[in-house]
Amino acid sequence: METLNSLYPAIKHIHLTFIAISVLFFLVRFVLHMRQSPIMDKKIVKIAPHVIDTFLLLSGLTLCVIIMQYPFADTWLTEKLAAVVAYIILGAIALKANRGKLFKVFAALGALSWVVYAAKLAVFKQAIIIG
Repeated sequence: METLNSLYPAIKHIHLTFIAISVLFFLVRFVLHMRQSPIMDKKIVKIAPHVIDTFLLLSGLTLCVIIMQYPFADTWLTEKLAAVVAYIILGAIALKANRGKLFKVFAALGALSWVVYAAKLAVFKQAIIIG
């Protein structure tokens, strides 16, 4: 039987795939939202982000176990988790806030910026937080 370490490349690939799907689906939903498309009312559009993000979270947790590094124990991972939370909050604001279109565009750009920062943390494992 394969050890968990030997599954690392496959789980990392799955995790990266779910990141790409999550961000792409966010962008599609944002464009549909800005165009006030009735597609946004479809059940699949409302449920899919939760399913995608659940698998994204599970694959991320599995990677933490494999590399034996955990949020609140390893600063880069704590900061990455905070970046993901910021992405979720700004993404929700971009899609749900009762504000003008320009505000929503800036919220969406902010959300995407946090994803880029989380990617930088994942690649370099170097946090800004000293500790």
